Formats: sequence, C-alpha cells, structure tokens
Amino acid sequence: MTIKSRSITRGTAALCLAMLYGMAPAHAAPKTIQNDVFWKDTSNNPIYSQGGGILKVGSTYYWYGAKYDGAVTYAANPASKNSNTAFNAVTVYSSTDLATWKFEGNALSAAAGTTFDPSIWLGRLGVVYNSNTNKYVLLTQYGSSTLSGVLFATSDTPVGPFTYDHVQTYITNVSSNGTGDQTIFTDTDGASYLIFSNSGGRQRSYVAQIRASDSLNIEPATNVFLNSVGREGNAMFKNNGTYYFCASDLHGWNASQTYCRSANAINGPYTAEFVMSGSEADFSHVTQTGFFVQVNGSAATTVLYAGDRWSDFAGNGIGYNQWMPISFSGTTPRLNSLSQFSLDAATGAWSVGAGNNYSLNPGFEADRVPQTALAGWVNWTNLTDANPNSNVLGGHTGRWAAQHKHTAAYSASRYQNLSGLPDGTYTLKAWVKSSGGQSTAQVYVKNYGGAEIDYSVNTPIASWTQITIPNIAVTNGKATLGIYSVANANNWLLVDDVSFVKN
Repeated sequence: MTIKSRSITRGTAALCLAMLYGMAPAHAAPKTIQNDVFWKDTSNNPIYSQGGGILKVGSTYYWYGAKYDGAVTYAANPASKNSNTAFNAVTVYSSTDLATWKFEGNALSAAAGTTFDPSIWLGRLGVVYNSNTNKYVLLTQYGSSTLSGVLFATSDTPVGPFTYDHVQTYITNVSSNGTGDQTIFTDTDGASYLIFSNSGGRQRSYVAQIRASDSLNIEPATNVFLNSVGREGNAMFKNNGTYYFCASDLHGWNASQTYCRSANAINGPYTAEFVMSGSEADFSHVTQTGFFVQVNGSAATTVLYAGDRWSDFAGNGIGYNQWMPISFSGTTPRLNSLSQFSLDAATGAWSVGAGNNYSLNPGFEADRVPQTALAGWVNWTNLTDANPNSNVLGGHTGRWAAQHKHTAAYSASRYQNLSGLPDGTYTLKAWVKSSGGQSTAQVYVKNYGGAEIDYSVNTPIASWTQITIPNIAVTNGKATLGIYSVANANNWLLVDDVSFVKN
C-alpha cells in the first residue's frame, strides 16, 4: 500500500534503527506518503499503530505500535469522540520503502491466558535487537492493578510473537516508579537508550541505557534536564553528531507544538528549550510527538517526524499517523508540515508532494478546545466587546470547524498568510455551511500576485457543501486565504477542510 485512503500527510525517540546491520542494498523507489487519512496496509485493512517505534533489520523496516479498541471505533466513525483505551495488541508491520506496509501480525496481545494483565495500560513501546543473545526485545510501559513499570518481552524473530519476560518496576536515579512517556533511541554506535520523563509531574527528563548484555534491564538513568512544566511524548533523534530530545505539551492525548533541546553528547549538557520551527502554526500537523525515523540513504540522510494523532481519545482529526520530513539550517531543525510528500528510502531524498495542501490547520482541529484564536489563523473584527470568530463542534470531518456568528451585527475575518509557496497555478477549496442573510459572506484568496478572488456564500447552505476557486496564479511565492462576513445579528457561517493545492 502506498499510504493512502481517507487522510493526508503534512520522525527517533524510537529511532529504534538496528544500525548493527549496516546499509543493505535498497530496492525502494520514491513513494508518496499521504497524511490526514487513515492509512491502510497491503491488504487494504486499517493500520493500527500508536505510541510505537521502528526497528530496521537489513533493508526492512519493522514498525511496532499499540492497537486500542477505541482506535477501531474512531476510524469507523471519526465524527464521534470516544475514550476507549482498552489494549488490544502490539501490532507489527514491515516495509522496505516506509510507505507500503504489510501487516505481519500481533507481536504481543491481550488474549486470554497471557502472563501479564494489560487491564490498565500498555503502550509507548519499541523493540531492540541484542546481538549477544540473538533476541529481539520489546520494551513497553505497563500498568495493572498489581504491577507497573517497564515490561520486557522477547522473540527470536522481529515479527514475534513476543514472550513476556518480566516487569522492571524501578529505574535507579528516577524520582518515581515507572516512566512518563517513553521511546527507544539507538545510537550510531549500536547502544540503545530509553528516553523518558518521570511518571509524576513529568518535569524531569531522563536518558537511561538499555543493558548491553541482554537488553533486559534499564540501567541507572541520567536526569538530563528539568522543565518548569511537564512534558510528554518524549523522543530523540540525532543529526550530524547533535542529539535532539523532543517532547509535547502535557495535556492529555492532544496536539502540541514540538519542544526540543539539543546537546553534543547524549547525557548533555542540553541547551535551553526551544520550539521546533514549523510546528507552531498547526501544532505539529495536529499531532503529539511520537518517534523519529532516520533514513540513511545513498545520497542523503533524512529524519522523519512520526507524529501521533490520538484521534480516538482527543478528536484531533482524520488519521492516526502523520509523518513529515525534518530539514536543518546548521543545527536548527525545522518540521516541514506537509500533507503529502515523496520519499525515496534508497537515496534518502524527499520532496514536497504534488498534491500537498499548503493550508495550515485546514480542518481547525489543532486547538482541541473552544476558543477564538486558532493555531495558524489570524482574526479581525470590527467589534471591541466580543469576537465573532470561534471554532465549533460539528465539522465536516473530524470534530471542529471555523465559525462566524454573533448576537449583534458584526464584521469579521479569519485568514492565514502563506509564504514560501512555489509559483504556479493553485486551486482553493473549502467546505461551507451558511445561514444566509449576510450582506457579505465569502471565502477569498488575495496577495498572491493577482486581484482578490471571492466566492460568495451569503445564501442559505444547510448541509456541508464544497466550494472551489480555481486558476489562482501565484507569482510571488505567497497568498492569503480567508473567510469574511458582514452580517446581521445571529447570521452564521461555518468553514472546514480548507485546501490550497498547486495544480
């Protein structure tokens, strides 16, 4: 399967790359990775993999992640949020191109008769290969009513099934039992580490080596820095000798900009925290930090940000997995928030996809809660006492849409300024509903090198309807997209799923 279906794409805490195997001959060709859809495997079944990581064995990538019952429910009905975190299985998929994934089976399951009890929590996991024992070792957060910590399971093959070994309930030097969010990072020398925070306030960030002899124990941890606030989604990648320890806001399954610190050694000292450029306008393409994947190609090395949308729990939009390339200016990383890109796993090269949606936060899902100021968008209104701009539940897809509405007459606009666009001809699309009755209600595009183009929606539109503005000739590398209303009291306009794609 080329990742496709019903979503679009805008990576290694679990950098879980068994570099022990070196560079094997690659046979991949450029493949399209599409975000904002529910990904399918080669049998056209939904991919269920969250909070996991990737291990490379020879020329094959193995992707491990958790499947939760609520993920299945949400994929079937993405308009309805649910909170079913019941663990179903650790799934494993294989690929040689990072875009076409074959389901290999359940590496670890909650089937009756298993040694462990995943009744409370199992997730945030990864797999390492130990060359001394010739075993593949799975490490995951684990919590039950009687036992919690890091669970270890082993297998003779990368696809499992994995057999429960034990639970390590305490890591030396850590301020609390268990871990906050965790991933696995394998360094270029083959040493593997657990990257995590403490399980309490999650303000302490740790690096701890996984025991080299058998990978069945977490060695004493180093508290590499202390945050003033909690962080989750802890993950690490390395580029040109620099380590990057990244994480998300601590606010329960929701999307976040990506916070990072860098260092020249894995145990620090680390820099002050900074927000990864490119993650601000749409909260990392409406995701939480999942893990990173380092693609070592014949011509280039690309780091992929593998973001998780915990959609079944937080309603963060369509699709669970959103992968995007990171670029660098010196040692400064930038997340390229793309809905679609092309990746050649053999050469390591990537490029923006022909069908990429350049609009940021186009489905208005990033903010997660009702408010007027939305990520990636700017508000204007003629009112001083209230703001007709807001988001509202009941979107065309996902949960949220943008709204204009007020109890008094108003004028309002919500817009975004795009820059760095490749020149060419574009099409603007959006889904709309309208009460009608406004003197002006429109979707517009301007500042692209030509005259403003408006699409009027001031007549009653009772059901979601897609409008299209074609033939937008961008000649200056930028454009402003927006909605504008001059309306009477209680007139309303809803807009969702904005698309700005180069023809």
